[in-house]
Amino acid sequence: MCGWRQASAKGRAMGFERLEPVERRIDIGGRPVSIWRPPDMESLIDLAAFEADERIPYWADVWESAIVLAEDLAAMDGAGKTLLELGCGLGLPALVAARSGFTVTATDYEETALEGVRYNAERNALEGLRMRVLDWRNLPDDLGTFDFVVAADVLYEAHHPAALAATIARTLDRSGLGLVADPCRAKAAGFAPAARAAGLAVAKTRARRPHGATDGPSIEIHKVTFPA
Repeated sequence: MCGWRQASAKGRAMGFERLEPVERRIDIGGRPVSIWRPPDMESLIDLAAFEADERIPYWADVWESAIVLAEDLAAMDGAGKTLLELGCGLGLPALVAARSGFTVTATDYEETALEGVRYNAERNALEGLRMRVLDWRNLPDDLGTFDFVVAADVLYEAHHPAALAATIARTLDRSGLGLVADPCRAKAAGFAPAARAAGLAVAKTRARRPHGATDGPSIEIHKVTFPA
């Protein structure tokens, strides 16, 4: 179930709306979720920011990894549990987790991405999501730990696996579960050894596509825990 439409002029007044977002409706667990996203990711590329910090606006699209992760979260009962999404982008897994009852904190390096999560939460009538800018290289002392720590399609560069593993080790409750979805990208091969080096145990699920998809990448999910 998928469709697109232009946001109204009233909806573009300020903040994320200035990007003139379009809507994609995605069926997750038999229920639609509306994700509003910029119409053109390439137009958001800032060459100066890329040269300074390798910043590419991957957050501005909905990737298959986010859909598969959201499908898994939709099948869970999150009541009484906390969940942190790392590199949340437009927030599909975070939104579905909130709908499933989790207390959700959505984080991203890009503040504009978090504006998008807020915009999407409002349009899906979801309340109570916390959002904050987060740099994995400089985690704040007050971040705390969570029952679930999740991420989708965030392993793009050679240094990302170690950074992600260290962040999960710092933010996951000792009895918690981490879920990292990835389209079997070459850079992701370094995640499991990096996680083990950070004191975590890792198991992978069988790769699959989003429900109903007949083409596109297959997504595997790394399940991360602390050893018993």
